[in-house]
Amino acid sequence: MEAIIKFSGKPPEKTEVLGCGFGIINADEETLQKLYDDNEIEDIELPKRLYTGEYNVSSSVCITGVRSRESYGLSGKGTVIGIADTGIDYTHPAFIDNNGNTRIVSIWDMTYPGNAPEGFFKGSEYTENEINNALKSESPFEIVPQRDYSGHGTAVSGIAAGGEFCQGTGIAPEARLIVVKLGAGDDEFAVSTDIMRALRYIIDKARTLRLPLSVNISYGMNEGSHRGDSLFEQYIDSVASEWKTVISVPTGNEGGSGHHYHGKIRSGEALTVDFFTSSDISSLYLSLWKNFADEMSIKLITPDGTLSPALSEKSSLISYQAPGTIITGIVSGPTRYSASQEIYWLLKAADELIPEGQYRLIVNAGRITDGSFDIWLPTVEQVGRGTYFSYPENKLTMTIPATANKVIRTAGINSRINAPAEFSGVGKNIVFPDIAAPAVGVAAPLAYSGCASFTGTSFASPFSCGAAALIMEWGIVKGNSPFLYGEKIKALFRKGAEGATDFFPDLSLGYGTLCIKKSLEAAEALH
Repeated sequence: MEAIIKFSGKPPEKTEVLGCGFGIINADEETLQKLYDDNEIEDIELPKRLYTGEYNVSSSVCITGVRSRESYGLSGKGTVIGIADTGIDYTHPAFIDNNGNTRIVSIWDMTYPGNAPEGFFKGSEYTENEINNALKSESPFEIVPQRDYSGHGTAVSGIAAGGEFCQGTGIAPEARLIVVKLGAGDDEFAVSTDIMRALRYIIDKARTLRLPLSVNISYGMNEGSHRGDSLFEQYIDSVASEWKTVISVPTGNEGGSGHHYHGKIRSGEALTVDFFTSSDISSLYLSLWKNFADEMSIKLITPDGTLSPALSEKSSLISYQAPGTIITGIVSGPTRYSASQEIYWLLKAADELIPEGQYRLIVNAGRITDGSFDIWLPTVEQVGRGTYFSYPENKLTMTIPATANKVIRTAGINSRINAPAEFSGVGKNIVFPDIAAPAVGVAAPLAYSGCASFTGTSFASPFSCGAAALIMEWGIVKGNSPFLYGEKIKALFRKGAEGATDFFPDLSLGYGTLCIKKSLEAAEALH
């Protein structure tokens, strides 16, 4: 199995070193135990699955007046955009310049073994020259066999940086591209370790090119506290501060899913939490997060009435079988980054599918100091909308890693009615979107066949990604503001956003809809 490690000093043997004291290591149970006993190891986290935010460019983001030579004359030239996704149709005209050459610097296909990039242990890397040779060939995929079977990565890349398509272009049509096809094969999920590898690879490439970098990660998950305290999120925050870098992520499609429950309990009380499952899922998790100081024990009742043993700090690991289901419960935490504690349930089908129907958690409180707790079910991409809590809370439905601190959190709007997309993830307290961008009926390149319309917050964050490239072009490439990257871009997006309410930040839209022109005007006012 793989593990994320935070270390000091010399890393263990066969570690993929990611910088900032982070690494990834393959370890069996014996090796993993040795890591826990190693004084140089500061923390360990097992990887999680993340899914693309697809729920099934336009004047909505004020691009008019930004491209013309009479105004700012911006196209992304002199910048590079990093895409970590399902791959790219490198033969699509949207990614080929007027001379017939690719605009892609390199592609790292994690799913195709062969020539891994230096410092990494998986996949194959294809250079700009190899991609150009493939484009000149009658059989391009015999030279560069990387394909985007999903089409998700091609669409995302096109919105951020595509050339002419669908009677328009992407936001930054002259930016170059660094593409990583994440390591889940043809499925639309990736593990957190692969996204960490992709960020390390993309940032190192951009630094070598000496080009300002805007990265898009259109993936999300519910497995975590949603407060930015996992090793995965901490790593993203660390590398976001490297080089001249901006990272954009979507808030996810969990807004109306019914997959978040918020509870409040007092000492000695018992509380029941009901949820339902659909008929077509093979596994399911529940991730409950509470204050470590609170004492709780949890029991699970399956649709047939089977009652689990109590899961608590005193009994922190249970495993048993109910009809049709293998059930595991684990209590963990706190960690160096979080004072919270997780109570985690995993249900896996004994055969093909877990039984559908009504499940119930019984929460029994001992000594309580706070009493608040949150539970998340998997995302709609994993379990659909037929799995949900009876009494869900719509707040804190932003997916991870939109809960990291140093990313641009992009919510989705339906620009036709100028309202939040009903599925867009919603914030709570200090976790909220920064800005919003179109997420319904977005035109984008269709892999291997022209263009199409796409819906989901996956297709909102590349608007932010492309816009960041334009602002860095104005500031860094054109010499107007040499240190215009990182959190400065976020601040300009917030300042220039077109507000949808009188209360900021709005938990659904952040500071409002992305407006590139007003963000540039805010940048000019600073200099």
